[in-house]
Amino acid sequence: MLLLKDVSELRRLETIRRDFVANVSHELRTPLTSIRAMAETLQEGAIHDEEVAERFVLIIQQEVERLTRLLEDLLVLSHAESKPPERVQFALHEQIKKVVERLRPQAEKVNVTLHVSIPPRLIVKANPDQIEQVLINLVDNAIKYTSENGNVYLVAESIADNVRIRVSDSGVGIMSQDLPRIFERFYRVDKARSRHSGGTGLGLAIVKNIVEMHGGMVTVESEYGHGSTFTVLLPNPLEAVPS
Repeated sequence: MLLLKDVSELRRLETIRRDFVANVSHELRTPLTSIRAMAETLQEGAIHDEEVAERFVLIIQQEVERLTRLLEDLLVLSHAESKPPERVQFALHEQIKKVVERLRPQAEKVNVTLHVSIPPRLIVKANPDQIEQVLINLVDNAIKYTSENGNVYLVAESIADNVRIRVSDSGVGIMSQDLPRIFERFYRVDKARSRHSGGTGLGLAIVKNIVEMHGGMVTVESEYGHGSTFTVLLPNPLEAVPS
């Protein structure tokens, strides 16, 4: 008796796992190499040069913070992939308001104006912490890639039995060849700028995984030089909160 088994899916998953491990190793190796080099230089005598020592210690602190952000994002991604979200009803407009207030100082530093349009007294059934993470990642990205005096728009609305959240910006936009890969782990459109701004390359992968675990979808539309719009569609009825 001959048994045939399709192993193509297993091979695909193994490739994803192998690439993920390789990417994580690379992302960890870079800051660790920098920290080791700085520490060795200080140990060899540079610690007695106050100006050099202060600069090296600052770099070590920055690399440690980068490692911390990477590990935090890896934990968020792992949690989002590991089990279905625990859903509760919560006020969506309150959640968005909290995120906007948290990120407003960051926007003000670069003279980016945040515009928010949300129907009042609305609720959605989802995991509030994960939806907050989605909103933070999308708005944070929009601010980072919008030039001075630009605008970021956050709009939420009810579409039939779904809630649609759109985050648009007047920023640099994304080249067409980059759009199909924008949600891949560790994929960076502008590697130098992403690293400079503290990005881990996992933000949009986290967004995609959280949204899809909620049974929704996330899409992006962009024209290079004319900004981007990320749209999240969640299959959850949006209802009025009792007054």
